[in-house]
Amino acid sequence: MAEFSFKIIAKDKKSSARTGIIKTRNGNIETPYFVPVGTVASLRAMDSQDLYNLGAQCTLANTYHLYLRPGDKNIKNLGGLHKFMNFNRPIFTDSGGFQVFSLGKGMEDKVNKFGQKVSKSILDKKISDDSLSLVKITDKGAHFKSIFDGSDHFIDAKKSMEIQSNLGADIIMAFDECTSPLSDYVYLKKSLERTHKWVLESLKYHDKKQALYGIIQGGAFKDLRIKSAEFMQKLPFDGIAIGGSFSNMGSSKEEMIKVIKWLTPYLDNRPIHLLGIGGIDDIFRAVEQGIDTFDCVSPTREARRGALYITPKAGGRIKNKFRINIRPLSLIKDSSPIDKYCLCSTCKNYSRAYLHHLFKSNELTYFRLASIHNLHFMLNMMEKIRQSIKDGKFQSLKKEWLR
Repeated sequence: MAEFSFKIIAKDKKSSARTGIIKTRNGNIETPYFVPVGTVASLRAMDSQDLYNLGAQCTLANTYHLYLRPGDKNIKNLGGLHKFMNFNRPIFTDSGGFQVFSLGKGMEDKVNKFGQKVSKSILDKKISDDSLSLVKITDKGAHFKSIFDGSDHFIDAKKSMEIQSNLGADIIMAFDECTSPLSDYVYLKKSLERTHKWVLESLKYHDKKQALYGIIQGGAFKDLRIKSAEFMQKLPFDGIAIGGSFSNMGSSKEEMIKVIKWLTPYLDNRPIHLLGIGGIDDIFRAVEQGIDTFDCVSPTREARRGALYITPKAGGRIKNKFRINIRPLSLIKDSSPIDKYCLCSTCKNYSRAYLHHLFKSNELTYFRLASIHNLHFMLNMMEKIRQSIKDGKFQSLKKEWLR
């Protein structure tokens, strides 16, 4: 059995918010927690020492990308992910299920998991012009083309478990199909049956030294979500993840909270992970519903695009934006830090003017400094959330942060 346990430490009296400790073979994770995403075993523009300096308790790496490059067997031969990336704290890996969506139906429909329209991905330049999808789903698994060279591959539940075992993460995800928000009920029902079959196979084939999470799917349909939750709760997973799309109506984040509320009565004292969510307002509202961990690339991705997080005291509460844009020319004379209340190394040492200059110059140093700030912001926010739950002040903190 995996060296894994979860203990709830404190609960909010007015909601389902809770704090706890996830224990793994490579250390503990105090929850609620935002898991920084290092897709290719590295956060963009940062290294593992940066994670240590920020006090990051864990990270998440991507099964699909690492399978393709440099190869999961190669990583195993090099000592596994912890040694490969020189990070001796807990590591999550996803199952590759999200790439089944994003490179399949997501690319075909040009939408993200909330149904928001996205531009045609540069990834489809790797395939022929007569197809917009890199993925073909069958009941057996996912046939897909490499985003790197167009070569053909196939992953099923057994293969996903083998890859994640080779990578050597502490917490892994069962293989699932992340569906499009534009998929209809008939397709989602069939997909859910497929996912349930795959998670049973994941339980059968997973490396018992690793903690395995089952993933609840079902889109925006209440009966399917509840059916999936009941199915997962009966199985001996170490934790439960909530995945998939949350809306068949478009870009409403309220749909996500509605889905989580449907599931709350069916979730027990195992840790609950919300896959691919990193919005600040989303995190507060999801923590309120009992979610323990989150993962998302948004802090580093938004940093690279010029969006730098700021606290409510620094003006972040205005329309719940929680960010400034480093692009405007007016910032060239701004000697203040990104956020005068922030204690990250970027804010202690550099001004908005300098960061604006680096961004406009396309200087690589900008990406690192901006990413350090945004990730510090997220981890510090999660620490405040944990402490507020322990102190019985979560509702006051939520009111301070969200209008």
